[in-house]
Amino acid sequence: MTGLLVIMGSGETAPTMVKPHREIFERCGDRPAVLLDTPYGFQENADDISTRALKYFADSTGRSVKVASWRTTPPPGLDRERALADLRSAGWLFAGPGSPTYALRQWTDTEIPVVLREAVARDAVVLFASAAALTLSSHTIPVYEIYKVGAEPAWAPGLDLIRPLTGLPAVIIPHYDNAEGGHHDTRFCYLGERRLRMLEPELPEDSFILGVDEHTAAVFDPAASTVRVLGNGGLTLRRSGGSRWWPSGTLLPFTAFTGATPPSQSSSSSSGAAGLPPSRPSLPATSLGAETLTAVTRFDTCYESRDVDGCVAAALALEQAMHDWIADTDVSDEREQARSALRRMLVRLGGLAGTERLTPLVTALVALRTAARESKDWALSDALRDAMQTAGVSVQDTPAGPVVTY
Repeated sequence: MTGLLVIMGSGETAPTMVKPHREIFERCGDRPAVLLDTPYGFQENADDISTRALKYFADSTGRSVKVASWRTTPPPGLDRERALADLRSAGWLFAGPGSPTYALRQWTDTEIPVVLREAVARDAVVLFASAAALTLSSHTIPVYEIYKVGAEPAWAPGLDLIRPLTGLPAVIIPHYDNAEGGHHDTRFCYLGERRLRMLEPELPEDSFILGVDEHTAAVFDPAASTVRVLGNGGLTLRRSGGSRWWPSGTLLPFTAFTGATPPSQSSSSSSGAAGLPPSRPSLPATSLGAETLTAVTRFDTCYESRDVDGCVAAALALEQAMHDWIADTDVSDEREQARSALRRMLVRLGGLAGTERLTPLVTALVALRTAARESKDWALSDALRDAMQTAGVSVQDTPAGPVVTY
Protein backbone atom coordinates (compact mmCIF):
# COMPACT_ATOMS: atom_id res chain seq x y z
CA MET A 1 0.00 0.00 0.00
CA THR A 2 1.24 3.49 -0.85
CA GLY A 3 0.36 6.85 0.58
CA LEU A 4 -1.05 9.98 -1.00
CA LEU A 5 0.44 12.95 -2.77
CA VAL A 6 -1.80 15.97 -2.26
CA ILE A 7 -1.39 19.19 -4.23
CA MET A 8 -3.24 22.30 -3.06
CA GLY A 9 -3.50 25.24 -5.41
CA SER A 10 -3.76 27.73 -2.54
CA GLY A 11 -5.71 28.31 0.66
CA GLU A 12 -3.74 25.72 2.59
CA THR A 13 -4.45 27.54 5.87
CA ALA A 14 -7.73 29.17 4.87
CA PRO A 15 -11.28 28.45 6.13
CA THR A 16 -12.16 27.08 2.69
CA MET A 17 -9.86 24.07 3.06
CA VAL A 18 -10.80 22.89 6.55
CA LYS A 19 -13.04 20.09 5.25
CA PRO A 20 -10.41 18.66 2.84
CA HIS A 21 -7.76 18.85 5.57
CA ARG A 22 -9.96 16.92 7.99
CA GLU A 23 -10.63 14.24 5.40
CA ILE A 24 -6.94 13.92 4.55
CA PHE A 25 -5.92 13.73 8.22
CA GLU A 26 -8.29 10.79 8.70
CA ARG A 27 -6.08 8.83 6.31
CA CYS A 28 -3.04 9.46 8.54
CA GLY A 29 -4.47 8.14 11.79
CA ASP A 30 -2.47 9.14 14.88
CA ARG A 31 0.91 9.26 13.18
CA PRO A 32 2.99 12.44 13.62
CA ALA A 33 2.15 15.49 11.52
CA VAL A 34 5.14 17.60 10.45
CA LEU A 35 5.43 20.99 8.77
CA LEU A 36 8.53 21.67 6.69
CA ASP A 37 9.26 25.40 6.89
CA THR A 38 11.73 25.79 4.01
CA PRO A 39 9.73 27.73 1.36
CA TYR A 40 9.25 30.75 3.64
CA GLY A 41 12.48 30.29 5.57
CA PHE A 42 13.99 33.45 4.08
CA GLN A 43 11.20 35.69 5.37
CA GLU A 44 11.68 37.84 8.46
CA ASN A 45 8.26 36.73 9.75
CA ALA A 46 8.97 33.01 9.31
CA ASP A 47 8.30 32.31 13.00
CA ASP A 48 4.92 34.03 12.74
CA ILE A 49 3.97 32.00 9.66
CA SER A 50 4.78 28.76 11.45
CA THR A 51 2.85 29.82 14.55
CA ARG A 52 -0.24 30.77 12.54
CA ALA A 53 -0.12 27.53 10.56
CA LEU A 54 0.15 25.38 13.68
CA LYS A 55 -2.74 27.26 15.28
CA TYR A 56 -4.83 26.81 12.14
CA PHE A 57 -4.40 23.04 12.11
CA ALA A 58 -4.97 22.77 15.86
CA ASP A 59 -8.14 24.88 15.78
CA SER A 60 -9.64 23.58 12.54
CA THR A 61 -8.67 19.90 12.59
CA GLY A 62 -7.72 19.24 16.21
CA ARG A 63 -4.32 17.98 15.10
CA SER A 64 -1.00 18.91 16.69
CA VAL A 65 1.65 19.67 14.08
CA LYS A 66 5.41 19.85 14.67
CA VAL A 67 7.79 22.07 12.72
CA ALA A 68 10.79 20.43 11.11
CA SER A 69 13.13 23.39 10.65
CA TRP A 70 15.05 23.41 7.35
CA ARG A 71 15.04 27.13 6.59
CA THR A 72 18.53 26.84 5.21
CA THR A 73 20.25 23.56 4.47
CA PRO A 74 21.63 22.48 7.84
CA PRO A 75 25.24 21.28 7.86
CA PRO A 76 25.92 17.64 8.73
CA GLY A 77 25.34 17.14 12.40
CA LEU A 78 22.68 16.84 15.08
CA ASP A 79 20.27 19.53 13.81
CA ARG A 80 20.18 18.01 10.35
CA GLU A 81 19.62 14.49 11.67
CA ARG A 82 16.85 15.67 14.01
CA ALA A 83 15.00 17.33 11.14
CA LEU A 84 15.38 14.24 8.94
CA ALA A 85 14.19 11.98 11.76
CA ASP A 86 11.04 14.09 12.17
CA LEU A 87 10.35 13.97 8.45
CA ARG A 88 10.94 10.23 8.21
CA SER A 89 8.55 9.51 11.07
CA ALA A 90 5.74 11.70 9.71
CA GLY A 91 2.43 10.26 8.64
CA TRP A 92 1.53 13.70 7.27
CA LEU A 93 4.21 15.95 5.79
CA PHE A 94 3.29 19.48 4.77
CA ALA A 95 4.99 22.42 3.04
CA GLY A 96 3.34 25.51 1.65
CA PRO A 97 3.83 29.21 0.96
CA GLY A 98 6.98 31.10 0.11
CA SER A 99 9.37 30.98 -2.83
CA PRO A 100 9.75 27.80 -4.92
CA THR A 101 13.24 28.68 -6.12
CA TYR A 102 14.41 29.42 -2.58
CA ALA A 103 13.06 26.05 -1.44
CA LEU A 104 14.78 24.30 -4.35
CA ARG A 105 18.12 25.82 -3.39
CA GLN A 106 17.75 24.32 0.08
CA TRP A 107 16.42 20.91 -1.03
CA THR A 108 18.29 20.02 -4.23
CA ASP A 109 21.17 17.58 -3.72
CA THR A 110 20.03 16.85 -0.16
CA GLU A 111 18.10 14.00 1.45
CA ILE A 112 14.76 15.84 1.04
CA PRO A 113 13.70 14.43 -2.38
CA VAL A 114 14.39 10.87 -1.19
CA VAL A 115 12.54 11.52 2.07
CA LEU A 116 9.46 12.67 0.13
CA ARG A 117 9.48 9.63 -2.15
CA GLU A 118 9.95 7.29 0.82
CA ALA A 119 7.07 8.97 2.69
CA VAL A 120 4.58 8.16 -0.06
CA ALA A 121 6.01 4.65 -0.38
CA ARG A 122 5.42 3.96 3.32
CA ASP A 123 1.77 5.09 3.24
CA ALA A 124 2.23 8.64 4.48
CA VAL A 125 0.59 11.76 3.09
CA VAL A 126 2.80 14.36 1.42
CA LEU A 127 0.79 17.59 1.13
CA PHE A 128 2.49 20.38 -0.80
CA ALA A 129 0.69 23.64 -1.52
CA SER A 130 1.31 26.88 -3.40
CA ALA A 131 5.08 27.51 -3.64
CA ALA A 132 6.00 24.05 -2.37
CA ALA A 133 3.76 22.44 -4.99
CA LEU A 134 5.75 24.16 -7.74
CA THR A 135 8.93 22.40 -6.67
CA LEU A 136 7.67 18.85 -7.26
CA SER A 137 7.69 18.78 -11.06
CA SER A 138 10.59 18.45 -13.46
CA HIS A 139 10.01 22.09 -14.43
CA THR A 140 9.27 24.87 -11.96
CA ILE A 141 7.90 28.38 -12.44
CA PRO A 142 10.22 30.89 -10.76
CA VAL A 143 7.21 33.00 -9.89
CA TYR A 144 8.90 35.63 -7.74
CA GLU A 145 11.58 36.27 -10.34
CA ILE A 146 9.13 36.56 -13.24
CA TYR A 147 6.14 38.29 -11.66
CA LYS A 148 7.84 40.48 -9.08
CA VAL A 149 11.31 41.13 -10.51
CA GLY A 150 10.58 41.06 -14.23
CA ALA A 151 12.88 38.22 -15.30
CA GLU A 152 12.30 36.76 -18.73
CA PRO A 153 9.93 33.75 -18.57
CA ALA A 154 11.95 30.56 -18.19
CA TRP A 155 11.57 27.27 -16.35
CA ALA A 156 13.74 26.40 -13.37
CA PRO A 157 14.72 22.77 -12.70
CA GLY A 158 12.44 21.13 -10.12
CA LEU A 159 12.76 18.11 -7.87
CA ASP A 160 11.20 15.92 -10.59
CA LEU A 161 9.13 13.83 -8.16
CA ILE A 162 5.76 13.79 -9.93
CA ARG A 163 6.74 11.21 -12.55
CA PRO A 164 8.46 8.80 -10.10
CA LEU A 165 5.53 9.02 -7.67
CA THR A 166 2.63 8.87 -10.14
CA GLY A 167 4.06 7.81 -13.49
CA LEU A 168 2.66 11.03 -14.99
CA PRO A 169 4.91 13.44 -16.94
CA ALA A 170 3.00 16.31 -15.39
CA VAL A 171 4.12 19.84 -14.62
CA ILE A 172 2.10 21.16 -11.70
CA ILE A 173 0.89 24.77 -11.68
CA PRO A 174 -0.98 25.91 -8.54
CA HIS A 175 -2.93 29.20 -8.29
CA TYR A 176 -4.21 28.19 -11.72
CA ASP A 177 -7.34 30.35 -11.72
CA ASN A 178 -5.84 33.29 -9.83
CA ALA A 179 -7.73 36.53 -10.47
CA GLU A 180 -5.87 39.00 -8.23
CA GLY A 181 -4.74 41.01 -11.24
CA GLY A 182 -8.22 42.29 -11.97
CA HIS A 183 -7.76 43.87 -15.40
CA HIS A 184 -4.48 42.06 -16.12
CA ASP A 185 -4.06 38.31 -16.42
CA THR A 186 -2.64 36.60 -13.32
CA ARG A 187 -3.91 33.11 -14.05
CA PHE A 188 -1.52 30.17 -14.12
CA CYS A 189 0.38 31.14 -10.97
CA TYR A 190 0.69 34.80 -12.01
CA LEU A 191 2.13 34.01 -15.45
CA GLY A 192 -0.93 34.85 -17.52
CA GLU A 193 -1.71 33.34 -20.91
CA ARG A 194 0.96 35.21 -22.87
CA ARG A 195 3.89 34.07 -20.74
CA LEU A 196 2.60 30.53 -20.31
CA ARG A 197 2.40 30.19 -24.10
CA MET A 198 6.04 31.29 -24.26
CA LEU A 199 7.06 28.57 -21.81
CA GLU A 200 4.99 25.62 -23.05
CA PRO A 201 7.16 24.78 -26.10
CA GLU A 202 10.16 24.30 -23.78
CA LEU A 203 8.54 21.34 -22.01
CA PRO A 204 9.43 17.78 -23.07
CA GLU A 205 7.19 16.51 -25.86
CA ASP A 206 5.41 13.98 -23.65
CA SER A 207 4.80 16.44 -20.80
CA PHE A 208 1.57 18.21 -19.98
CA ILE A 209 0.44 20.79 -17.45
CA LEU A 210 -1.86 20.01 -14.53
CA GLY A 211 -3.31 23.20 -13.12
CA VAL A 212 -4.77 23.16 -9.61
CA ASP A 213 -7.21 25.97 -8.89
CA GLU A 214 -7.02 28.11 -5.78
CA HIS A 215 -8.68 26.67 -2.66
CA THR A 216 -8.62 23.26 -4.33
CA ALA A 217 -6.81 19.99 -3.62
CA ALA A 218 -5.79 17.28 -6.08
CA VAL A 219 -5.37 14.01 -4.16
CA PHE A 220 -3.12 11.59 -6.09
CA ASP A 221 -3.36 7.93 -5.05
CA PRO A 222 -0.50 6.08 -6.77
CA ALA A 223 -1.74 2.66 -5.64
CA ALA A 224 -5.16 3.18 -7.23
CA SER A 225 -3.79 5.29 -10.11
CA THR A 226 -6.45 7.91 -9.46
CA VAL A 227 -6.69 11.58 -8.58
CA ARG A 228 -9.60 13.08 -6.68
CA VAL A 229 -10.49 16.77 -6.78
CA LEU A 230 -11.58 18.44 -3.52
CA GLY A 231 -12.37 22.01 -2.49
CA ASN A 232 -13.87 24.94 -4.35
CA GLY A 233 -12.34 24.84 -7.81
CA GLY A 234 -11.12 22.21 -10.21
CA LEU A 235 -8.23 20.53 -12.00
CA THR A 236 -7.11 21.44 -15.52
CA LEU A 237 -5.21 19.33 -18.04
CA ARG A 238 -3.43 21.60 -20.52
CA ARG A 239 -1.52 20.19 -23.46
CA SER A 240 -0.66 21.58 -26.91
CA GLY A 241 -2.46 24.81 -26.07
CA GLY A 242 -5.77 23.08 -25.31
CA SER A 243 -7.37 22.48 -21.94
CA ARG A 244 -9.82 20.22 -20.16
CA TRP A 245 -11.24 21.07 -16.72
CA TRP A 246 -12.75 18.79 -14.06
CA PRO A 247 -14.66 20.16 -11.06
CA SER A 248 -14.40 19.38 -7.37
CA GLY A 249 -15.84 15.98 -6.56
CA THR A 250 -14.42 14.31 -9.66
CA LEU A 251 -12.47 11.03 -9.36
CA LEU A 252 -10.23 10.47 -12.37
CA PRO A 253 -7.98 7.59 -13.45
CA PHE A 254 -4.45 8.58 -14.38
CA THR A 255 -5.26 7.43 -17.91
CA ALA A 256 -7.53 10.48 -18.28
CA PHE A 257 -4.36 12.55 -18.68
CA THR A 258 -2.42 10.26 -20.99
CA GLY A 259 -4.82 9.66 -23.89
CA ALA A 260 -3.44 9.67 -27.40
CA THR A 261 -5.60 12.65 -28.45
CA PRO A 262 -4.53 15.92 -26.85
CA PRO A 263 -7.30 18.16 -25.55
CA SER A 264 -8.27 21.18 -27.58
CA GLN A 265 -10.40 24.20 -26.92
CA SER A 266 -13.28 22.53 -28.73
CA SER A 267 -12.82 19.18 -27.01
CA SER A 268 -13.80 20.80 -23.72
CA SER A 269 -17.37 20.52 -24.91
CA SER A 270 -17.08 16.91 -26.03
CA SER A 271 -18.18 14.01 -23.91
CA GLY A 272 -15.67 12.68 -21.41
CA ALA A 273 -15.86 11.05 -18.01
CA ALA A 274 -19.40 10.66 -16.76
CA GLY A 275 -20.87 13.68 -15.08
CA LEU A 276 -18.30 16.20 -16.31
CA PRO A 277 -19.66 19.61 -17.29
CA PRO A 278 -19.27 20.67 -20.94
CA SER A 279 -17.22 23.73 -19.94
CA ARG A 280 -15.61 25.41 -16.99
CA PRO A 281 -18.17 27.50 -15.06
CA SER A 282 -17.42 30.88 -13.61
CA LEU A 283 -16.49 30.34 -9.97
CA PRO A 284 -16.87 32.93 -7.22
CA ALA A 285 -13.68 34.38 -5.81
CA THR A 286 -12.81 32.91 -2.43
CA SER A 287 -10.46 35.01 -0.37
CA LEU A 288 -10.37 37.61 2.36
CA GLY A 289 -10.17 40.18 -0.41
CA ALA A 290 -13.43 38.92 -1.92
CA GLU A 291 -15.17 38.93 1.46
CA THR A 292 -13.89 42.46 2.08
CA LEU A 293 -15.37 43.63 -1.22
CA THR A 294 -18.71 42.01 -0.37
CA ALA A 295 -18.81 43.68 3.06
CA VAL A 296 -17.83 47.09 1.67
CA THR A 297 -20.51 46.87 -1.04
CA ARG A 298 -23.13 45.95 1.54
CA PHE A 299 -21.99 48.77 3.83
CA ASP A 300 -22.14 51.36 1.01
CA THR A 301 -25.67 50.30 0.08
CA CYS A 302 -26.87 50.55 3.68
CA TYR A 303 -25.07 53.86 4.17
CA GLU A 304 -26.82 55.43 1.19
CA SER A 305 -30.21 54.40 2.62
CA ARG A 306 -29.24 55.52 6.15
CA ASP A 307 -29.66 51.97 7.43
CA VAL A 308 -27.50 52.11 10.56
CA ASP A 309 -28.26 48.51 11.58
CA GLY A 310 -27.31 47.30 8.11
CA CYS A 311 -24.02 49.20 8.26
CA VAL A 312 -23.24 47.66 11.64
CA ALA A 313 -24.03 44.18 10.30
CA ALA A 314 -21.66 44.72 7.33
CA ALA A 315 -18.86 45.88 9.63
CA LEU A 316 -19.38 42.89 11.92
CA ALA A 317 -19.33 40.53 8.92
CA LEU A 318 -15.97 41.95 7.84
CA GLU A 319 -14.56 41.63 11.34
CA GLN A 320 -15.67 37.97 11.42
CA ALA A 321 -14.05 37.35 8.02
CA MET A 322 -10.79 38.86 9.29
CA HIS A 323 -10.94 36.46 12.25
CA ASP A 324 -11.74 33.46 10.05
CA TRP A 325 -8.77 34.18 7.76
CA ILE A 326 -6.30 35.12 10.50
CA ALA A 327 -4.31 31.88 10.11
CA ASP A 328 -3.98 32.19 6.35
CA THR A 329 -0.29 32.13 5.47
CA ASP A 330 -0.80 33.84 2.12
CA VAL A 331 1.69 36.70 1.88
CA SER A 332 -0.65 39.11 0.02
CA ASP A 333 -1.76 42.43 1.53
CA GLU A 334 -5.44 41.42 1.80
CA ARG A 335 -5.34 41.45 5.61
CA GLU A 336 -4.18 45.07 5.71
CA GLN A 337 -6.74 46.03 3.06
CA ALA A 338 -9.51 44.48 5.18
CA ARG A 339 -8.30 46.34 8.26
CA SER A 340 -8.29 49.65 6.37
CA ALA A 341 -11.80 48.97 5.05
CA LEU A 342 -13.08 48.24 8.54
CA ARG A 343 -11.56 51.46 9.91
CA ARG A 344 -13.23 53.46 7.12
CA MET A 345 -16.54 51.80 7.93
CA LEU A 346 -16.27 52.78 11.59
CA VAL A 347 -15.45 56.40 10.77
CA ARG A 348 -18.37 56.68 8.36
CA LEU A 349 -20.66 54.86 10.76
CA GLY A 350 -19.83 57.35 13.49
CA GLY A 351 -20.85 60.20 11.22
CA LEU A 352 -24.01 58.40 10.15
CA ALA A 353 -25.01 57.74 13.74
CA GLY A 354 -24.60 61.45 14.47
CA THR A 355 -26.83 62.47 11.57
CA GLU A 356 -29.48 60.00 12.66
CA ARG A 357 -29.91 61.95 15.88
CA LEU A 358 -30.53 65.10 13.82
CA THR A 359 -33.14 63.51 11.57
CA PRO A 360 -36.27 64.52 13.56
CA LEU A 361 -35.06 68.13 13.77
CA VAL A 362 -34.05 68.25 10.11
CA THR A 363 -37.42 66.82 9.09
CA ALA A 364 -39.21 69.56 11.02
CA LEU A 365 -37.01 72.30 9.53
CA VAL A 366 -37.53 71.01 5.99
CA ALA A 367 -41.29 70.99 6.54
CA LEU A 368 -41.14 74.56 7.90
CA ARG A 369 -39.06 75.66 4.91
CA THR A 370 -41.52 74.01 2.51
CA ALA A 371 -44.37 75.91 4.15
CA ALA A 372 -42.37 79.17 3.91
CA ARG A 373 -41.78 78.59 0.18
CA GLU A 374 -45.45 77.86 -0.39
CA SER A 375 -46.33 81.16 1.32
CA LYS A 376 -43.58 82.90 -0.70
CA ASP A 377 -41.67 83.87 2.45
CA TRP A 378 -38.34 83.61 0.64
CA ALA A 379 -36.33 85.24 3.41
CA LEU A 380 -37.38 82.61 5.96
CA SER A 381 -36.91 79.84 3.38
CA ASP A 382 -33.36 80.98 2.62
CA ALA A 383 -32.53 81.42 6.30
CA LEU A 384 -33.66 77.88 7.09
CA ARG A 385 -31.69 76.51 4.14
CA ASP A 386 -28.52 78.37 5.19
CA ALA A 387 -28.83 77.22 8.81
CA MET A 388 -29.11 73.58 7.76
CA GLN A 389 -26.21 73.96 5.33
CA THR A 390 -24.03 75.34 8.14
CA ALA A 391 -24.82 72.15 10.08
CA GLY A 392 -23.75 70.02 7.12
CA VAL A 393 -27.24 69.30 5.79
CA SER A 394 -27.89 70.07 2.13
CA VAL A 395 -31.43 70.60 0.80
CA GLN A 396 -32.01 70.37 -2.95
CA ASP A 397 -35.39 71.30 -4.40
CA THR A 398 -36.68 68.92 -7.06
CA PRO A 399 -40.04 68.52 -8.85
CA ALA A 400 -40.70 65.54 -6.57
CA GLY A 401 -39.97 67.58 -3.43
CA PRO A 402 -36.94 68.48 -1.33
CA VAL A 403 -34.02 66.01 -1.22
CA VAL A 404 -31.94 66.06 1.96
CA THR A 405 -28.26 65.07 1.98
CA TYR A 406 -26.17 64.88 5.12
